[in-house]
Amino acid sequence: MDIIIVDDDFFVTTALKTILEASKKVTVLATGTDGEDAVSLYRNHHPDILLTDIQMKKKSGLEATEEILSEFPNAKILLLTTFSDDEYIVKALKLGAKGYLLKQDYESILPALEAVGSGQSVFGTEIVSKIPELLQSSSSFDYSAYGISEKEIGIIQFVADGYSNKEIASKLFLSEGTVRNYLSTILEKLELRDRTQLAVFYYQHR
Repeated sequence: MDIIIVDDDFFVTTALKTILEASKKVTVLATGTDGEDAVSLYRNHHPDILLTDIQMKKKSGLEATEEILSEFPNAKILLLTTFSDDEYIVKALKLGAKGYLLKQDYESILPALEAVGSGQSVFGTEIVSKIPELLQSSSSFDYSAYGISEKEIGIIQFVADGYSNKEIASKLFLSEGTVRNYLSTILEKLELRDRTQLAVFYYQHR
């Protein structure tokens, strides 16, 4: 797995590079110190995953995430920070980041990278517990106006609750392929990019 690490703390970058490359599962293509580096390095190297801090000088990790995803919609970006700040969590989710982890949770970083590399979204335990509360909206939403069926609403709810395609298929007595097709249709109808944005959308419109 090829990654780029961006953090304004040289010691953090060095430690992460050493730890991750020692696993023999990760190759660090390059490192940077701010959001501008994140954008330019991503353009130059097209890594499997960008691992970036949030609060940095010149350009933040969130600003870099927004710029990169506008240019490379399929980019996989994992945000790493010491701040479990509600505003950051919400913005990271809305932008389409694949994960948000606290630096203190070092042991979870490699498993998180592997999960993101396989197409999953990963958020630290402390952060996951906050998501429904942060994203809830008092307004009701008419899914039928978007042509979303009751079954599709059920699938959206399962996605928002963190179920995998396999788990959803088991609960609804469908094949995984059928669930994938349903998800593709739902994302197209709602003009969303991926499962993370779908979960955000669901909690915002409950």
